[in-house]
Amino acid sequence: MAFSGAAASAYQGTRIKTASPAELTLMLYDGAIKFCNMAKVALEKGDYEKTNTYIQKAKKIIVQFRNDLDFNYPVAKDFDRVYEYIYYTLVDANVKKDMDLLEEGLGRIREMRDTWKEVMEKVKNGQ
Repeated sequence: MAFSGAAASAYQGTRIKTASPAELTLMLYDGAIKFCNMAKVALEKGDYEKTNTYIQKAKKIIVQFRNDLDFNYPVAKDFDRVYEYIYYTLVDANVKKDMDLLEEGLGRIREMRDTWKEVMEKVKNGQ
């Protein structure tokens, strides 16, 4: 069953409000992946304005991840380096309109998302 625009928006708003911090993080990863995929489609069509818009949105999510890191934990430095790499890969992809760089950034975001999802599953299962 398909939702109307208003119903879908209300559902998404409720989903976000009731999500745990871990689920919100997963949603942000999914959003960054979605925006990179949209940027790829726009780039394939030669629509550089939309390519830029979508890459900017993905970059904002990466910046948010970096800003949320808690450097009281040593692993935060490792995450920061990965996020920095993704960020600058997306910058280069945008400037050069380079599909390979966009794919590289997208691949790294997917890896981070998959790792995050695995951690969520392990925590859920008490491992």
